[in-house]
Amino acid sequence: MSYFIDAYNLTMSHEGGYSCDVDDVGGETYKGISRVYNKGWFGWRILDGLKREIDFPKCLEADEGLQIHVKGLYKQKYFDPYRGDDMPKMLALEMFDTSVNMGVGRAVKFLQIALNVLNRNEKLYPDQVEDGDYGPTTHRCLTSYLQSDTDVVLCKIINVLQGSHYIDYMKKSPKQEKYARGWLKRVEITKR
Repeated sequence: MSYFIDAYNLTMSHEGGYSCDVDDVGGETYKGISRVYNKGWFGWRILDGLKREIDFPKCLEADEGLQIHVKGLYKQKYFDPYRGDDMPKMLALEMFDTSVNMGVGRAVKFLQIALNVLNRNEKLYPDQVEDGDYGPTTHRCLTSYLQSDTDVVLCKIINVLQGSHYIDYMKKSPKQEKYARGWLKRVEITKR
């Protein structure tokens, strides 16, 4: 069973619509898709064409083609790279939201850290390199972990690391503090 639509809907509750905030390092964004980080996305062509509409940006939501491209990018770029369909639902949702907000590499690295600290001093499986690459080793470690534990603790650790990252980022760049409340809504340990 695919959890993509559930993950997508949850993440869209955190993402805004259209934005072009000068303080946002992602620059112009639509539904969390940054033009800076997704320059070649076909959806920008559609969006740019709709900028002439009198009801821009409201008209974006009604464009079915644009919405198909939004979902397609999210599935391909932020769900499939870590095999979201092969994870328990809560973990798949957490990984997707973290990937969208912080990048797949960082989300996978957080998962690898969690798996390493929960491997019972390497009794369940050996420590793995925390490189942010979801490859066969990470998948084997996750599979081994899930034979004896649930994904609840993994999600808690991912959220702790995520929250810590936000705090460190805001300390380095105080302009980013304006996003604190929105970011911290994503650090949910008990819901999903």
